[in-house]
Amino acid sequence: MPTYELALMLRAMPKPELKTTLRRVSNAIFDRGGIIRNIENLGFRPMPYKTSAHNLVHREANYFMFKIDTATQTVADLKEEYSRDVDIIRQRVFKVKEESNHICTLESELLPPAYRDEVQKMIEIGKTQVNRFTYKFKYNSGLDYYPFQK
Repeated sequence: MPTYELALMLRAMPKPELKTTLRRVSNAIFDRGGIIRNIENLGFRPMPYKTSAHNLVHREANYFMFKIDTATQTVADLKEEYSRDVDIIRQRVFKVKEESNHICTLESELLPPAYRDEVQKMIEIGKTQVNRFTYKFKYNSGLDYYPFQK
């Protein structure tokens, strides 16, 4: 399952209501087979500009960041459910890039490009592909020459 970051802006509300809203958000993730890796509270702050959601104008919000692992198909379901929730002003889902385990050593970097493994792989790929720049147009006139040239 890929990892996503779910950024939520929740309306201004007392702590008990905020707790039930966060529980409702997390239960929606769990019901769809997702895993919550981390919940980060970014605090209660004024919004950069006023936003209207669910026929209310909001100027302040509680900011939360969830790091979740879930299937790709369920992200659309979560976004649709959170868009109907009156306590959520705005939600955004971002895919987290996976870290590559590329090990780079000084010896491999000091090699000339022709001897590096990555360059050798690119050369092999290039040999298997058709070169589109050396293609010649074939005239289907049946003549040995092109009649429209002077």
